[in-house]
Amino acid sequence: MITHPKPQPYDLEVRLLEFAARIIILAEGVKPTRAGSHVGSQLLRSGTSPYANHGEAEAAESREDFIHKLKICHKELRETRRWLRLVHRAQLHSEIPLIDQAINEADQLVRIFSASIRTAQGRGASQIRPTTPPARIT
Repeated sequence: MITHPKPQPYDLEVRLLEFAARIIILAEGVKPTRAGSHVGSQLLRSGTSPYANHGEAEAAESREDFIHKLKICHKELRETRRWLRLVHRAQLHSEIPLIDQAINEADQLVRIFSASIRTAQGRGASQIRPTTPPARIT
């Protein structure tokens, strides 16, 4: 009898940890020029931020706080994706396939956070229902 391994549950925290670790490794490999140092520092800041901010979102004090922290993660991931594209375009790193993989992962994480924000906002709106229908303006 052949048994298949049980699929592991999806864990966004682990995925963000892996992404942050990849960004650290990539930032360390950026060419040590003036431009490389600047871009590498920016990449390091924005690329490691989502991991920490996701932890803050998990400890949010309210739905609004949760959504705000998700939006910070989303913003930082979008910024990271731009820095990665710049590293690629300016050829500031020798491992272009690794940059491409990081861009792909950033794209996926941006989509995940976009959907999470929409879901969280939708749930908040659906919980606040007016007692009377809104008046129509004609």
